[in-house]
Amino acid sequence: MPIIDLLPSATDLITQTAALLVEGFRDCAPNAWPDRAAALEEVHESFAADRISRVMVNDSGQAQGWIGAIQQYSGHSWELHPLVVSPAYQRQGIGRILVADLEAQVRQQGGITLYLGSDDEMGLTSLANVDLYPNPLEHLAQVQNLKGHPFSFYQKVGFAVVGVIPDANGWGKPDIFMAKRIAAR
Repeated sequence: MPIIDLLPSATDLITQTAALLVEGFRDCAPNAWPDRAAALEEVHESFAADRISRVMVNDSGQAQGWIGAIQQYSGHSWELHPLVVSPAYQRQGIGRILVADLEAQVRQQGGITLYLGSDDEMGLTSLANVDLYPNPLEHLAQVQNLKGHPFSFYQKVGFAVVGVIPDANGWGKPDIFMAKRIAAR
């Protein structure tokens, strides 16, 4: 399946991508994009000059997955935001392919590091629903995936856990930070 730039003129793909966001995050982060309007706003924000927006389409031109990135730190680092794969196509390598494509896009822009935050709002890791203070790094060193949190996927594609913001999304709802070097020294 080809991966193409998601463009502002692709109104049908924009609508499909917004639907993917709502459906794809419904169970793991329901407040991220709770409805079509919020998802459409996110998709439209991805067209900014400091962003990359890529969509994988099937042979019929239907969106199967979407990935984006936001330029940060003078272009040396980019934030992967967001990544979503249609639930019907998950666990088939689409996420892995989208990440590899994004890495190539970011390298072409001169990026060295790709990073992301992976929220745990639903108690999917050992970092959720506990007080991570006074030593969050101690908890982070022992992090476990309890119920299918995406951080395990990101580890499989080469990202390392590099930090945590305790209570980022409310008490006991941390944001797990991950990063990956994508360019040679």
